[in-house]
Amino acid sequence: MNYRIVVDSCGEFTEKMKGDPHFVHAALRLNIDGEEFVDDDTFDRLDFLKKMKASPNCPKSSCPSPEVYREAYDCGAEHLYAVTLSGELSGSYNSAELGKALYLEDHPEGKVHVFNSCSASVGQTKIALRIQECEEAGMDFETIVQTVEQFILDMHTYFVLESLDNLRKNGRLSGVKALVASALNIKPVMGATDRGTILQLGQARGMQKALRSMVETMAAEVKNPQEKVLGITHCNNRERAEYVKEEVKKLLKVKDIIIVETSGVSTLYAAQGGIIMVI
Repeated sequence: MNYRIVVDSCGEFTEKMKGDPHFVHAALRLNIDGEEFVDDDTFDRLDFLKKMKASPNCPKSSCPSPEVYREAYDCGAEHLYAVTLSGELSGSYNSAELGKALYLEDHPEGKVHVFNSCSASVGQTKIALRIQECEEAGMDFETIVQTVEQFILDMHTYFVLESLDNLRKNGRLSGVKALVASALNIKPVMGATDRGTILQLGQARGMQKALRSMVETMAAEVKNPQEKVLGITHCNNRERAEYVKEEVKKLLKVKDIIIVETSGVSTLYAAQGGIIMVI
């Protein structure tokens, strides 16, 4: 194996990626009222959602340690890549960089690059797949890094959630100036800046209208959609993800559409019914 792609567990794997040894997760840890959940293959989404709903407290997440990343890099691969959720939202990027430094102490000839996704969830999935695409095309390491960094700059991230409470309580909405009252069933349409911070793009009354507004916003912003893969993540609501897929197909012709279920971290923040879309 001449390359490995380490993705923190906020980034979901498709079924094909799960069976591909080139991809490996660095697990984050989640905590509800002192009970710890490891965001790996043992994670039980339905159990976590049930306990999260029952708890009066906001769940927390903690990023992988530098040692976790160092161990993931130490696999004998010639080219090593890490893909982390936005450095503005988590310490995972810094942890991956520290893990890289530890690895290079023992392997000074190593080639390692950490990609700050400036996104999360299926955005990380798309980046990991793009890295593999470049590797399989035979690009050299430096060209892959440049190509994928540009790919990240060109990405657009959107999401609509039933509630923004967990994002707010964990300090992830500090840059958002105005949020509407949930009592009015107004659902904000959210997105990400180029730096990976969260911003509000719009709002609509009711989930279905908000999802349609999200798709319309994306369609107005994206360039050359026929060359791009759309990624959709849903939290325990495949029907809602399929609705978004069909709404996109009404407005745009894209290269492909992939749908995945939320990881543990994405489940914590998206909660039941949340939808994340990245193109």
